[in-house]
Amino acid sequence: MVNAPPAPSAVKTVDLPRFGTCTYNEAEIFVFPWGLPGFENLRSFIALQLETQDQIIWLQSLDNLSIALPLGDPWTFFPDYDPKIPDYARLSLDLTSAEDFTILAVMVGTDGGPTFMNLMAPVVMNLKNRIARQVPLESSRYTVAMEIPVPAALAVEQAEPAPE
Repeated sequence: MVNAPPAPSAVKTVDLPRFGTCTYNEAEIFVFPWGLPGFENLRSFIALQLETQDQIIWLQSLDNLSIALPLGDPWTFFPDYDPKIPDYARLSLDLTSAEDFTILAVMVGTDGGPTFMNLMAPVVMNLKNRIARQVPLESSRYTVAMEIPVPAALAVEQAEPAPE
C-alpha cells in the first residue's frame, strides 16, 4: 500500500532489576544485529536516561534484563575526541548524514576510584533506522580504558579532608 501511515508500535512494560518498572514503545528499541563484545547473543536494547544520572545513558538489554551498560557522550569529557568511523560501519549502519546517528562510549567505574571510558570502540547508533553496533576504530590513538578527567574544582573538593 503506497503512502500508508506507519503501523502503531506497541507499548510494553517491563520490571528491570536495576531500574524498576519501565514503560517503552517498541519504536524506541535499538537492534544490535552483531551483538556486543561479551554479549553477542543480546540484540535488543533501549536507552534509558535517569534524572539522577544526567551524564549517563543506560543501554538496557531487553533480551537479558539483568544487563545494562552505562554509556556517555565522549565529547563531554574529551572535547578533542575525533573518531574515524570505518567505512564498513558506515555502510552496515546506513549512516548518510551526521544528524542521523549518535556516538556514545561505554563507561566503567571502579569502586571509589576513577571512571574510564572506552574511546577505542564507541557505540554508534543510527537514530533513524534504530540499528547500532560497537565499532572498533582502526589505527586509533584511543584505548578501551581512557580515564575520565576529574574537573579541577571537584578534584580540590575531593582532596580536602571532610569536616569533623
